[in-house]
Amino acid sequence: MPRPALEVADIFRDHGAAWRQANTGHVSLDQLKVMSAIERCRTAALGGHVARCEDCAHTLIAYNSCRNRHCPKCQGAAAREWLAEREAELLPVPYFHVVYTLPAALRDIAYQNKAVVYDLLFKASAETTLTIAADPKHLGARIGFISVLHTWGSALVHHPHVHMIVPGGGFSSDGSKWITCRPRYFLTVEVLSALFRRLLLEMLLAAHAAGRLQFFGDLVPLADKVAFAAFLKPLRKINWVVDVREPFAGPKQVLRYLSRYTHRVAISNRRLISANENGVTFRYKDYRIDGPARYKTMTLAADEFIRRFLCQSAFIVSGITDCLPKLIVPPTSRALASCSACRPPRKTPNRPMQPMSNACCRVHAPAAVAA
Repeated sequence: MPRPALEVADIFRDHGAAWRQANTGHVSLDQLKVMSAIERCRTAALGGHVARCEDCAHTLIAYNSCRNRHCPKCQGAAAREWLAEREAELLPVPYFHVVYTLPAALRDIAYQNKAVVYDLLFKASAETTLTIAADPKHLGARIGFISVLHTWGSALVHHPHVHMIVPGGGFSSDGSKWITCRPRYFLTVEVLSALFRRLLLEMLLAAHAAGRLQFFGDLVPLADKVAFAAFLKPLRKINWVVDVREPFAGPKQVLRYLSRYTHRVAISNRRLISANENGVTFRYKDYRIDGPARYKTMTLAADEFIRRFLCQSAFIVSGITDCLPKLIVPPTSRALASCSACRPPRKTPNRPMQPMSNACCRVHAPAAVAA
């Protein structure tokens, strides 16, 4: 694949020094490390290796990569490995793509309290999906899903939302049979939205009461308990955006989309068009519009482009949570894809294997589905 004519690294090399000087005291150490890694990636600064043909003596120099997870040129192999592992876990059933979006009014609070609010966003979306799916009035099944957090939009603005890939069914409460949802219909959006809204607002109030939230700048008045409750009150009356749809090209299409960002950040080099005295021009997608008209271009001043890029790069922007019946795997763990009967032995035999129901296994689950 040919190298793009313009890269984020080129913009950093041309404008990064001036941007760092202009923002002295306002740039975190992590952001400085990201800039340094991207600027030095695949250059002589990181060293390299030489390959030479024994017949014609043609020489090729390949410089080392930075391997920083925020670099648009790195982590391709890790993303492909993640995609292969997730595809191997898919069951032979219909899947749905569910998206939970944090309301705009809460985004500044989330930006100042990333670890706390993003954790609550994961928990509220997961509990909402599991609770409604388990309700006999809706599906009445214990389901599983893959959940990934995105904190940006296509235009590099702060836009936290959680993507879920959910099978169209689950196991009964006693684990004896597979319950399938209605054709092309998973769960009612309005019901999901209402519970998601209630759970997240309750979690935010509890976090505030426990002193886990911090407020800076214009948000300082929200440190007061009464003021914070008053700020959240109007949010109880609006509809929160939850989107549920069956992927047109199947679950693998959604996994491929998510794999582009699980090990990278908000923009690839191939979306960049130009960088000159007028600013940085790049392609983005306006999801509010359907059809070809959604593909647009945007031009930002170089310093604003760098600021937006680093706003996404100052923290871990994606996580994975796999929830299976009788098993909840922490966000930093890999889901167990098979049961104890067919799972290969661990590389560390001193650690005992945890018992797991065959119903949770991707090998035995198809039999349960067929039954």
